[in-house]
Amino acid sequence: MTIPTKPLTLEEYLSYDDGTDTRYELVDGRLTEIAPVSDQADRIASFLYAYFLNLDTPHYRLSMKAQIAVGGKLANVRQPDLMVLSEEVAISLEGANQRLITHDMPPPALMVEIVSHQQEKRDYRHKRTEYAGRHIPEFWIADPINQKVTVLEWANGTYEEQVYQGNQAILSPLFADLILTAAQVLFAKN
Repeated sequence: MTIPTKPLTLEEYLSYDDGTDTRYELVDGRLTEIAPVSDQADRIASFLYAYFLNLDTPHYRLSMKAQIAVGGKLANVRQPDLMVLSEEVAISLEGANQRLITHDMPPPALMVEIVSHQQEKRDYRHKRTEYAGRHIPEFWIADPINQKVTVLEWANGTYEEQVYQGNQAILSPLFADLILTAAQVLFAKN
């Protein structure tokens, strides 16, 4: 099956199936293939998933597969590397056929994006703008390429940014019990 050339609506995207295991995001109505997850990105996302479980975050509030509808010129859907859902979103998604956080649902509590090669602009600029449009309370950009973790906190209608490197302890506005350094996240090690 070939990728459609005309822009898709959100409904068309949700029903699209090309018969492969290829994962797509919807960017301005166009299917955009999600690059295969690198071993490093998979390890970081898995490490953070396990870490949040150990912080007593309920398993049903953690997702590495959920998608979120965001604003754009046309329909946009993103699939971050990890989401910590709010209790309200987790309840809204219960029993859903697809794990899509729509515009009429509250935002997740935390989004984590792991920067991959040649995708820096997408993760630092585009997604930051799109997630700001959803007022996502906390957004992390884990960047193993530039060896830093950027924590963005939604405050007063904009994201306030704090960058962590090496053995700097990450301060999370939402997770006061978090005890992690940038190096632990980037190397996926306790």
